[in-house]
Amino acid sequence: MPKKKKLSDQNYMDFIPVRNPEIEYEVDDKGIITVFIEWKGIYHKIAQKFFKRPKVSKIKMDAYGSFIWQTIDAQKNVYQLSKELKTQFPKMEKPLPRLIKFLEIMKDHHLITFEEV
Repeated sequence: MPKKKKLSDQNYMDFIPVRNPEIEYEVDDKGIITVFIEWKGIYHKIAQKFFKRPKVSKIKMDAYGSFIWQTIDAQKNVYQLSKELKTQFPKMEKPLPRLIKFLEIMKDHHLITFEEV
């Protein structure tokens, strides 16, 4: 039986982004996504109490981010998402690097994870 590769050993284009099921979001009438991030934990509670930090942050995505968020379906890999992004926004400059950076930011903020192929 072949050994499974780690995500770091694989081609980034083969990664499959998966939305975090705990993240709530809404779609406005223009198709723009707003995600709601609830800040939990002792440090966040202290910041909320003493520094008036919000318990829930609302992050409004732009048209590109909203399209990608809605396109992520736990089936398509990064390559397939990049093709759909290029089709939807043909005049977009450097769609692949922008997509990868956006996915990295979403992963860093625990909005998505990546599954192995």
